[in-house]
Amino acid sequence: MPLVRPAEIIVPAAEAGRGVGAFNVIQLELAEAIVAGGEAAGRPVILQISQNCVRYHGALAPIAAACQALARAAASPVSVHLDHAESFELVGQALDLGLDSIMYDGSKLPDAANRAATGAVAALAQARGAWVEAELGEIGGKDGVHAPGARTDPGDAGAFVRDTGVDALAVAVGSSHAMTARSAKLDFDLIAAIHAATPAPLVLHGSSGVPDADLAAAVQAGITKINIATLLSQTFTGQVRAALAADPALVDTRKYFAPARAAVADAVAGLLAVIA
Repeated sequence: MPLVRPAEIIVPAAEAGRGVGAFNVIQLELAEAIVAGGEAAGRPVILQISQNCVRYHGALAPIAAACQALARAAASPVSVHLDHAESFELVGQALDLGLDSIMYDGSKLPDAANRAATGAVAALAQARGAWVEAELGEIGGKDGVHAPGARTDPGDAGAFVRDTGVDALAVAVGSSHAMTARSAKLDFDLIAAIHAATPAPLVLHGSSGVPDADLAAAVQAGITKINIATLLSQTFTGQVRAALAADPALVDTRKYFAPARAAVADAVAGLLAVIA
């Protein structure tokens, strides 16, 4: 199955009222696990490379190339997405590398500046065939302009999409980035109202903190793209800790990365079944 454009995954799902799983990559093992989980579930997945991930690796090109290669070899559809990019330079690098899915994050900017910058990114990226996601206001947990209690106004969401021309919109409805407990309480009536106010598919960031039943309910209410990061890191790290605790003399990284990778693949498959 070749690497696919995000619209080929997201648009049919939005029309059918299904969810799409978008999972953040940090190391190659996580990317391999995400693809394996999608194959096991028989569902498409989106591999997300955040600006923080790029900073960790020191450059976008190597991790992007690895993800693209995994996607091209996958048995299920895979798209590769640049997540939470805050600089035009990084967006340009992603487009030059052939990434056709960009999330521009201007949420820390004043509202007018966010709209102007997001619109400029959308025009640039869409002219090169890329799909563009943006965030209206800041979803909690990233030390920005809003507390985790921030909420997106439905009318403002519709206006933002019209003003900027973005293809998808991340909204604040009760989730928060980097949650390690699945205790977020989503506002399903608000999700439905935002969904009615804009034709753009809606994105739930901070989904690691949302219980399975509420993820399913969020999709029913109008969310399409479900972003997961912290939950995968928790799963991977937990398995590594367990393996090293069981054998303190273990030095071969394959001996503890392999079970961690398998556990993440299982977690991905399970989450995909929840939002189907």
